[in-house]
Amino acid sequence: MKILVLNGPNLNLLGKREPGIYGSQTLGDMMKGLQDHGRTKGVVVDWHQTNEEGCLVSRIGESQGVYDGLILNPAAYTHTSLAIRDALQAVTVPCVEVHLSNIQAREGFRHTSLTAAACLGQIAGFGARSYLLALDALLGHLKLSVK
Repeated sequence: MKILVLNGPNLNLLGKREPGIYGSQTLGDMMKGLQDHGRTKGVVVDWHQTNEEGCLVSRIGESQGVYDGLILNPAAYTHTSLAIRDALQAVTVPCVEVHLSNIQAREGFRHTSLTAAACLGQIAGFGARSYLLALDALLGHLKLSVK
């Protein structure tokens, strides 16, 4: 089983960017931990980070037939991107949306996710652990879908 993790804008700055909100781990550290977690479950986890919306849209479209599931942290595009939402709706690859911080506890403009409705669910507010929880939830869904 193969899972693709897509990370949006500014997540390459984790570890330096607002550690009080996002923690002190780098994205690379988080993704290594997620890959290790996936390996214990017999799953290959690939990941990609980009600051470009079009690249996220392309990667979602290219996931069809290659990946069994997606984990998406659209970052700021969560609140603005109809293109990412449309891409998620265009593929049959199930997706879980992830956020390190609790977006409902932050500024009002962060309370609305344009992308979450095109996903199985959303996990937010557990820092780096949000990715691990998302992988477990996605695998649980995929195993139920196979039966």
